Amino acid sequence: MYSENRNYPDCKQIKRIVEIGGLTKTQLLHKLQQHSIMMNELGKTLITDNKFTTSDIKYSLPTVELTVGQLGFPEGATIDQIFDRADQSGLALCPLELGPHLRLAYLEQPESYGDQPVQQHRAPAGSVTIASEILTEDEEFPKGFYLRKINGVLWLRGYIADHLHVWSPDDHFIFVQTTSHTAGV
Repeated sequence: MYSENRNYPDCKQIKRIVEIGGLTKTQLLHKLQQHSIMMNELGKTLITDNKFTTSDIKYSLPTVELTVGQLGFPEGATIDQIFDRADQSGLALCPLELGPHLRLAYLEQPESYGDQPVQQHRAPAGSVTIASEILTEDEEFPKGFYLRKINGVLWLRGYIADHLHVWSPDDHFIFVQTTSHTAGV
């Protein structure tokens, strides 16, 4: 149902400041458990892998949530196209560590549309994907995290998608905002 006629930065945006770092991987997993946040197997694989690292130092990142359509792709786009357009627009990929920290900070996420049929090879309705560097080209290894709330339960989930996958114009992504844009606030 993509209907946004304006593209970033001249569109409606969801901005957040997210504090990350300062926790070990074990402490981060413990905090997720304390908040009853569920993880799928792909999310567990990603967070427990040696490629997933945490920062010793706490710092804040300004983020912006946009749809693929708001990035200028009314017909959808591949991850490479999405990431390239974001970079051209003054947005950066998130550190992978942002996923669990954003999940802990974004406890009021609206309910996903559990009554809608699951579409294979599509991001679930109501989910928010963290735009982060892809750690490996291994097709079986998770590419990143997405957030979802299903039947009142908060999830931090991993996903697998190849470079040919076309994301829907309605799919939501989180990026780090590296430049100041005041439009659409």
